[in-house]
Amino acid sequence: MKRFLFPLVMLCLTLSAIAENYPYRSDYLWYTVPDHADWNYKVGEEASVEVMFLLYGMPQDVTVDYAIVDEGTTGEKTLHVTLRNGKAIITGVTSDKPGFRDVQMQTTLNGVKYQHHIKLAFSPDMIKPYTQEPADFVQWWAKNIAENQKYPLKYTKELYEPYCTETVDCYIVKIEVNKQHQSVYGYLTCPKNMERGKHPVILCPPGAGVKTIKEPNSRNYYPESGFIRLITEIHGLDPRLPESVFDDIRAAFDGKTKGYLYQNLDNRDNYYMRHVYEGLVKCIDFLTSMPEWDGKNVIVQGGSQGGALSLVAAGLDKRVNLVVANHPALSDMALAVLGGVSGYPHFSADDGMLTPERLQTMAYYDVVNFARHVTAKTYMTWGYNDNTCPPTTSYAVWNTLTCPKEKLVTPVNEHWTSDATNRQQCSWLLEQIKK
Repeated sequence: MKRFLFPLVMLCLTLSAIAENYPYRSDYLWYTVPDHADWNYKVGEEASVEVMFLLYGMPQDVTVDYAIVDEGTTGEKTLHVTLRNGKAIITGVTSDKPGFRDVQMQTTLNGVKYQHHIKLAFSPDMIKPYTQEPADFVQWWAKNIAENQKYPLKYTKELYEPYCTETVDCYIVKIEVNKQHQSVYGYLTCPKNMERGKHPVILCPPGAGVKTIKEPNSRNYYPESGFIRLITEIHGLDPRLPESVFDDIRAAFDGKTKGYLYQNLDNRDNYYMRHVYEGLVKCIDFLTSMPEWDGKNVIVQGGSQGGALSLVAAGLDKRVNLVVANHPALSDMALAVLGGVSGYPHFSADDGMLTPERLQTMAYYDVVNFARHVTAKTYMTWGYNDNTCPPTTSYAVWNTLTCPKEKLVTPVNEHWTSDATNRQQCSWLLEQIKK
């Protein structure tokens, strides 16, 4: 029997990076160990999970209520197991179809409830997207991009000294997306003393939300390694605006950080994300117009909504030759009609978003349909315990890609990547451009 052994010390050391299952500086710790090291099983195979619950690092003999459910659903905690010497084994985790099963646990100690979950994969390489590609998908997007390209590239660029260092120059850039003068802002981080025709360019679209661009210099190891990197927002909002302005705008979108993703979803031509997708190509126009671009390497990189937009950009623009996408959002969104887990933003019948018109629009903006047309070499990473961008949807994208591709699957991860993984992706890109 194989064990996926995490040394307890290492788990404790990584708590600061973990937001949900392992709260930062918590007195308690759940320790869950599947009997397959990679957390993967075949359909019909039975899995077991060793469970421990610790308080102050000491095993506790408590009763754990648990449910074994399909991903994206919740179950009544109708099953029970009692921990002896702080541990027990949950058995009977299985699935009759490709996908994920979620073991959801709860215990009460000293009047306080503690919850935890762990997802196990069953034949994940057989997961296929539910979302179908519209017959005119390629033609419709090609027409939109061609029309938008008639609008000349217009931008402003100014040095932004607060983020400049001894080795990196930072600029604030505003790029007009279309003739309606919709724009995106971005921080352009560049190596100091750039050389003409030498530097690969990277477009980094943002995660979801109406928010400022925080700490654009937090990954200065990219420009320090020779990359020109554009980190953008998508709403045409200057990232130097006070946070109170962003609060007001979020409130205008029904008080939801993802409210814009609901705007005009019943019409593919007027959907909010249309200018965002078209804007990706404009941003690449800007980057490739720079005389310092090496003339070869156009990279898109991001996580969550940013991972989705990276794959969209690669599907729309064949200048892109390298993609790094972490747990992409906006993937297999229509799966919700079957009651299954769907890609962020998790449109559902409850919020009235699964009408025929809206489902039709979703298909034109779904990442799985762009993934079918990506030719750039792609690196993807995702975790199994992610509830924001569930692994079912990441596999739907991964299994659809036919381009050269590599993956890093980190089962314990929720909706995050570690700094080590982020730096590893930079190293991967450096390896690719040297080939």
